[in-house]
Amino acid sequence: MPTAHVVFATITGNNEDVADIVTEKLSALGCQVTETEISQTDAAEFEQADICVVCAYTYDEGSLPDEGLDFYEDLQTLKLPGKIYGVAGSGDTFYGEYYNTTVDHFEAAFQQTGATRGATSVKINLAPDQAAIDELDHFAEQLVAAVQA
Repeated sequence: MPTAHVVFATITGNNEDVADIVTEKLSALGCQVTETEISQTDAAEFEQADICVVCAYTYDEGSLPDEGLDFYEDLQTLKLPGKIYGVAGSGDTFYGEYYNTTVDHFEAAFQQTGATRGATSVKINLAPDQAAIDELDHFAEQLVAAVQA
């Protein structure tokens, strides 16, 4: 049974919803899943999971969540070869060029770890609607398929 760890950062609750949707689908696909809030999580916990997922918001004009800065910095120092990762996030298209840039930052951080991207990153505008839920379910399916490959 593959193990997965889903980490989220949220202000509005949207990214916790994103994480919940991913967690539920991963569980339905037979994974043993842990879901935690970013400020309560040591990045090294990803070393214990087969699938590593971050769901985080972008603050203001492209800033990472303050409560996730330590996690983000620590993540970049990890060696995660053989791990599968995915990044998703809810943002607001109001911010234009800064829309969901945290997703891109975490994608780059994971690339430094030697982990393998298991799914295309997902950027959701505001609260997940049915189309977003379908996209997140597909994201989770891709992660599981990658870990089983």
